[in-house]
Amino acid sequence: MSGGLRDIGFDNDRYIRLQSERIRERIDQFGGKLYLEFGGKIFDDTHASRVLPGFRPDSKLTMLTELKDQAEIIITINAGDIEKNKFRGDLGITYDMEVLRLIDAFRDKGMYVGSVVLTQYNTQAAADVFYNRLVSLGVKVYRHYPISGYPSNIPLIVSEEGYGRNEYVETSRSLVVVTAPGPGSGKMATCLSQLYHENRRGVKAGYAKFETFPVWNLPLRHPVNISYEAATADLNDVNMIDPFHLEAYGVTTINYNRDVEAFPVLNAILERVSGSSPYRSPTDMGVNMAGSCIVDDDTVRAAASREIVRRYYRVLCERRKGQADDASVFKLEMLMNQAGLSSDSRPTVAAALAKSAETGVHSMAMEMNDRTILTGKASPLLSAPSALLLNALKHLAGIPDDITLISPLIIGPVQELKVDYLGNVNPRLHSDEVLVALSICATNDDIAKKAFEQLPGLKGCEVHSSVMLSAVDEDVYRKLGVNLTCEPRYQTNCLYHGQRMI
Repeated sequence: MSGGLRDIGFDNDRYIRLQSERIRERIDQFGGKLYLEFGGKIFDDTHASRVLPGFRPDSKLTMLTELKDQAEIIITINAGDIEKNKFRGDLGITYDMEVLRLIDAFRDKGMYVGSVVLTQYNTQAAADVFYNRLVSLGVKVYRHYPISGYPSNIPLIVSEEGYGRNEYVETSRSLVVVTAPGPGSGKMATCLSQLYHENRRGVKAGYAKFETFPVWNLPLRHPVNISYEAATADLNDVNMIDPFHLEAYGVTTINYNRDVEAFPVLNAILERVSGSSPYRSPTDMGVNMAGSCIVDDDTVRAAASREIVRRYYRVLCERRKGQADDASVFKLEMLMNQAGLSSDSRPTVAAALAKSAETGVHSMAMEMNDRTILTGKASPLLSAPSALLLNALKHLAGIPDDITLISPLIIGPVQELKVDYLGNVNPRLHSDEVLVALSICATNDDIAKKAFEQLPGLKGCEVHSSVMLSAVDEDVYRKLGVNLTCEPRYQTNCLYHGQRMI
């Protein structure tokens, strides 16, 4: 796995320019109005930033702000997901709360959110509560209904009893970006329903799809595309050569199974709605320009390979927690084999396990951006995540190991508060607590201040833990931008593992 950890493999400025140009071209192709199904994360796309070094997590949002005078946002949410309290694992919030978060985030960037669509609406009680809440907040809400035989009963779908039953979403701009809190929210169905209603009103409009992964103009087994399969193991997505594009143009492009399987039906619906379809393949529908902005393939391959291994450890831990099954693990093992990778491909794994074997306690290892590998272990005062953070900050600041960053006069009272007053059994300082303590020391200690100022330098570092971290420590490392993996085991044999068990 060659390539410096801080090497740049992706031209982000070129991406924003080319991507916005491609979307404008597609708007013009359809006579001035485009419904753009926007897959993946618009905000905080950390997967893309990990596998395409140089891609900024907010790149897609920045690109859309280039088009904000033309664009409006529709957010779709499946009414059944509201009823089931479905939540986003990365944020720990339900889909309905994510809709509110998205509205705020778009508005903060000057984007116009036109409305919310409740898809698969069937008088679910929780959906009605959410509907009324949105209305009270001044948000326009529309309801789209289940269609019997969807998606194969095309005559019914494209009729007054199908799309015709759906409430027509009033839009006012040339680019309508349809996004959602997660998969299965009805983005494509909303776009096609709108095309049906626009056509009945004599309005020319088209449909296109934005998906960053798989990258259509990279090889099928490129690590970037394999890392997408690794990231969607729970959805069982499979990358494949687009057979429709190959047949139509004689050119090999990459898509994934769900789009390929759905294309004949989607194309038939487009033909029935508009009289003809502009597309001959799923690849034709896409507008993604990410593959044209890779400037160092070796760097991108190395980064994507690290992501595959990271995803492998993640699914191992999810299985240990009862959140994933054996099939997901087997798929990740298969993808690791396809990419020629193993746990040895991640240097921090061997370092963390060796430190734990040597000390007999929870240990962790961090690969810095200069490739130095540091370790940290649990002690009576600090948890392993806390010790590793302090060691890393010392390294970045050039502070000798024997220098104490946090005075025992501060650690002692914090431990007393935890154990004597808050009922904690474990007196060790967790990573959030040690950072607060360090920030206090930094107010009157120049050395502590110098260390504290190095926190941004942790972003992009690779870390492995000999046991699974508590939710609190894991969240701190995530917020610092550190790429964390853990061995799939708990530190104790307890049946219950709370937020601060280690």
